[in-house]
Amino acid sequence: MKYSSETVERAIQELSKLPGVGRKSAQRHVFYLLKAPTEQVLALSRVIEELKHRVRYCSVCHNITEQDPCYICTSEKRNRGLICVVEEPNDILAIEKTGEYHGLYHVLGGVLSPLDGVGPDDLRIKELLSRLDADVKEVIVATNPNTEGEATALYLVRILKPMGIKVSRIARGIPVGSDLEYADESTLSRALEGRIEM
Repeated sequence: MKYSSETVERAIQELSKLPGVGRKSAQRHVFYLLKAPTEQVLALSRVIEELKHRVRYCSVCHNITEQDPCYICTSEKRNRGLICVVEEPNDILAIEKTGEYHGLYHVLGGVLSPLDGVGPDDLRIKELLSRLDADVKEVIVATNPNTEGEATALYLVRILKPMGIKVSRIARGIPVGSDLEYADESTLSRALEGRIEM
């Protein structure tokens, strides 16, 4: 259904381009914004504009940042012997929330996906290799545990191992608080593979 207001229709079309937002959700958001106080809507508009003008990618690790290099790359408190390789900047946020990792990061900008035409040259693998100096002792591969993530991890292992750098993979397995009986075979087998000595 198209609305008599061309502006409302355009707003719905633009919002429905966002991932996970269909036309109905976009329509709800537009009508919420129409009812919201003007200052709230203008604040949202300003922050979206700032997002595009102020936030960029770190020239070293390719994380999102407002300063270049980013605060992680310039921090004296980070372990410079560790580089954790992730697919996208939001993966860094997830790892940082744990408070357990204190090394550096490298964002690939995706994963290998031959069916989608994404090969090694489409990722920031060359940039990763240029960062591997004598200080780097270990590269932790933290790609997602799906077909593309696994293929990317194996590719990285194949090119990094001959360089004499320790390469590890984050463990995968049973989520904390879940029951074994509900885990699928693949998750259980990975949990057994990634077991640690106690």
